[in-house]
Amino acid sequence: MSADIHSDDHEPALQPSTLADERTAARGNGTSESAPVDTAELFDRVLVVTDGEATGRVAVAAGIDLAAAHGATVDALYVVDTTEHWDMAVERRERTGETAVEAAETRGERAGVDVEKWFRYGTAHEEAIDFAETHDADVIIVGSARRTGLDRLVNPETLPVRLQRGASCPVMVVGTDDE
Repeated sequence: MSADIHSDDHEPALQPSTLADERTAARGNGTSESAPVDTAELFDRVLVVTDGEATGRVAVAAGIDLAAAHGATVDALYVVDTTEHWDMAVERRERTGETAVEAAETRGERAGVDVEKWFRYGTAHEEAIDFAETHDADVIIVGSARRTGLDRLVNPETLPVRLQRGASCPVMVVGTDDE
């Protein structure tokens, strides 16, 4: 079935797109079912942004599981927040970060996944986005906790929201199980 559409006598005839027909032919059987997609190696690099808290541990677990399923490498990133220039606070954050990325490496070893440990200094969302672009991350995984009304007012833009808005790759947000 083909219909010619003319706007006036001097315009060439427009044909309906054959893209749908090409998709159907590519499927092979003319039905709406698509061929199975091999997702075994969909991801090569998984960036996990950890914070040393329960949300970070959940993100690490999800990242390791995803990497194991796809044969990927995990980059465990901890960003030391340097917005406060108080030396003791930065030192404490460094120790927390060391513990967090070491735990990610240990979990990766148990699952047979290569985990590379990374530290950055600065603002978490900016450093994570820059890292993802520089290291060609296929997906970013970050944890998010349930927030109260007051916390939503005080901190309206969380790390996951900022990552989703600024990253050029998909961002997976995982939550802690509050049961």
